[in-house]
Order: sequence, then structure tokens, then C-alpha cells
Amino acid sequence: MDTEAQPTERDRSSRPSDSEAISDPEGQEGRSRFALVSRITERITEWLPGGRISLTLLVLLVFLLLLNTFVVRPFEIPSGSMESGLRIGDRVLVNKLAYRFGADPRRGDVVVFDGTGYFGDADYIKRVVGVGGDHVVCCDNEGRIQVNGRSVDESTFLYAGDSPSTVRFDVVVPDGSLFVLGDHRSASRDSRDHLGSPGGGMIPVGEVVGRADWIVWPTAHWTRLHRPDAYARVPAAEGVHG
Repeated sequence: MDTEAQPTERDRSSRPSDSEAISDPEGQEGRSRFALVSRITERITEWLPGGRISLTLLVLLVFLLLLNTFVVRPFEIPSGSMESGLRIGDRVLVNKLAYRFGADPRRGDVVVFDGTGYFGDADYIKRVVGVGGDHVVCCDNEGRIQVNGRSVDESTFLYAGDSPSTVRFDVVVPDGSLFVLGDHRSASRDSRDHLGSPGGGMIPVGEVVGRADWIVWPTAHWTRLHRPDAYARVPAAEGVHG
């Protein structure tokens, strides 16, 4: 007679399977982290007046602050210098990442820049007409601005009734700088008005906050700002490849 005890069904079912016997350190670590975050969240909600609602508002505020610092920034149009496309009181979203990864401002872009020491102690919004190396002249026989010998038809965005410029100029834009003008030329103080000032009316690219990409307020003006085709046929400056 075989005296060795035979395992019963209860014995077999009570034995851990191989998968149960193997520990899961990654899963335990994840659960520990989740528990830690939950405890921290509970402590914060207990400390904050208003509990979870206040915490949600705080997280949203931090998110908006980071967004405003690194990604986009709202800008209110302070004057009529960019009419009729941008009117006084319009709010635009400025893309702060537009020129942060090797891209440079291009002719036709509408940019916001810090004018301290160049135009005045404030931020300004203007259109880029010339970039580093460009030869910008006013005006040709038809009164149009020329860039690198090419006349530019600005009629699609120039304020109705305005001429391209009543101020004559003949400048070469230094490398790393921009020559900027308002679309409402008769109501804009821009590079033309600061030709004799420090910097010669040019704005260093490093002072550009970003590119204005959207009008977001009022909702009736909601639209995306596109680079016009007017400068598309302007050749690169002599000695500049692009």
C-alpha cells in the first residue's frame, strides 16, 4: 500500500501558480507612487480653503502661467498703426515658439518686439519688411517700396488711402536685425522714424517676443494672420543664401 499522502483538490488549489509566486516590483513601485501622490493631494486639499476646487484652480493658474511664459502670449493692440487688419483693442495671440528652434522672422511676418532703447519703453507690433542683409528703398517710380531691387505690391494689407511711405529712405538691414513698418503708414511710428536713433531704426531679432498668429478677441474679428504673398518674389539679399 502506498503510504505517501495524495494531494487533495484543496491542496492543489491552495498552491500558488508561477505567476503569483513571482514578485512584481514595478507594479508595487507604481502603486506606491500613486499612493504618495494621493496622500500629497489630500494634504494640499485639506490645507487649501475650498478644497479640491481651489486645487483645480491653482493647477489651471500654473498651467496658464507656463503657457504665457513659454508658448503663447496675448497682446492687445494699443494703436491704429496696424489698421485695417488689426484694430485698436483687438487681442492677438503671439506665438513665442515661432523663432525658437532655428527659424528666423521672414518678410511679411507680423511680430511683437521689445522696443526699449530702439523705439521706446514698450512692446510694439509691426510688419517685417526687411531682414538681415536686405536693401530696402523708398520708393520706386510708382511709389512702391523696393526690397533687394524688387518692387513690392503691399495693396492687400496697406491701409486704404495710404501711400507706402511719405518718408524717403535707402537702408541696408544689418545681420541679425529687422526693418519694420506699420500697415497704417500715416499713423505708424516705425523704423522710418528712428533712422537717426540708436540702432538706426532696426530691431535686433533677439528683441522679438514672437509672431502674431491669431486675432482672438473680439470674437467677430477672430481670424488667423497669414504671411502675405507680396514678398514671396523678393530675392535673397546679395551674398545671402536662403
